[in-house]
Amino acid sequence: MSTDSDSVVTSYAKAPTRTVTAGGVTYAYREVGPKGGIPVVFFVHLAANLDNWDPRIVDPIAQDHHVITFDNRGVGASTGTVPDTIEAMAADAVTFIKALGFDKIDIFSFSLGGMVAQELTVQHPELVRRLVLTGTGPAGGKNIDKVAGTTYYDILRATLTRSDPKEFLFFNRNTTGKRAAAAFVKRLEERTEDRDTPVSVKAFLTQLKAIKRWGRSTPADLSRITAPTLIANGDHDRMVPSNLSDDLHRRIPGSKLIIYPDSGHGGIFQYHDTFAPAAVEFLSH
Repeated sequence: MSTDSDSVVTSYAKAPTRTVTAGGVTYAYREVGPKGGIPVVFFVHLAANLDNWDPRIVDPIAQDHHVITFDNRGVGASTGTVPDTIEAMAADAVTFIKALGFDKIDIFSFSLGGMVAQELTVQHPELVRRLVLTGTGPAGGKNIDKVAGTTYYDILRATLTRSDPKEFLFFNRNTTGKRAAAAFVKRLEERTEDRDTPVSVKAFLTQLKAIKRWGRSTPADLSRITAPTLIANGDHDRMVPSNLSDDLHRRIPGSKLIIYPDSGHGGIFQYHDTFAPAAVEFLSH
């Protein structure tokens, strides 16, 4: 942990890992960008820890915003046990946010993180100023409960080819997708020191169980989300089907939707050079 809390860290690859304890859980987190104002809290995806955020997304947002990434309960270097419901994950996220002393935040979320973000925003509308939902879908969304099957299949394919599973799960397997996948995985390796603790198999399986429950649960009333919302995805998302981004867009009043062509679950990473400025623009109002 760093003791120099006043210096501004401008590169996510160099952000020190900090901890805060609340509700019997010690949460690991990183901060980048200038302090002050409303922070942008990043909600990460399935089986991911602090090291899984693309610096080409974080760094542009952190130029003018206080960005906070964190490991929720039982994930990575955070203590405790991963809950088996999205609702409990959202409650833990609120505990973490309040432990840092914030009563208003912006949220940037991806995949599983987007499910947690939706639940948090519905339960605590007063806490969220602006909401970014990427590669995600609503409770009760068609085929979300099939995420586990897709994930297992792609992990097997990746193992057989000695690849990172994200290359299969996040990107199309055409030339463009393979190139984008290789570049993305390489960017995640830019941080060479103070790497996070890998997510345990037990934590991963519990997250999958929570996603399946979410997919089979009663649809939430997303018209209750009044925070300005930006939704983004690729046009060929095999993990959380792209049509669920359209579904979110229809159900969240006044939301904005971006669908990137010839891309999958990780469309925002493949198109980081155009998506990052769009996210910065959205969060700057």
